Amino acid sequence: MTDTKNHTLIAPGSLEGRLFKPASPAETMEAVELAFDYRGDVTLMLGSGESITGYLFNRQAAGDDPYLELFPVDEPSPQRISYRSIESIAFTGEDTANGKSWEAWVSKKDSERRAEAAKIEAAARTKGYL
Repeated sequence: MTDTKNHTLIAPGSLEGRLFKPASPAETMEAVELAFDYRGDVTLMLGSGESITGYLFNRQAAGDDPYLELFPVDEPSPQRISYRSIESIAFTGEDTANGKSWEAWVSKKDSERRAEAAKIEAAARTKGYL
């Protein structure tokens, strides 16, 4: 699979700015999996010459006609695209998860839960329930 990257763009470790041109169905599946895990918009170039930009939210790799589903940026409803029609996948949108680790998210959520529990406890004490 050809992978190019505009190195003037952002972030080591991010797919942002990369372009994948799969050369086989297996490489298309691999590129779609990367796009599915990406937390930004992707741009698909189709064999018809059409270009679609949007957020990939679902894919079905099994079966006779694998497909993906995305929310296009310029249309109100989701669109289904067959893997066979994909010529390239570009990671064009900002990678909103870049640089944010799972551990940082868990720590933030734990802190928020503790603050909410303290707030509820204070309200219960004020009302005389505790």
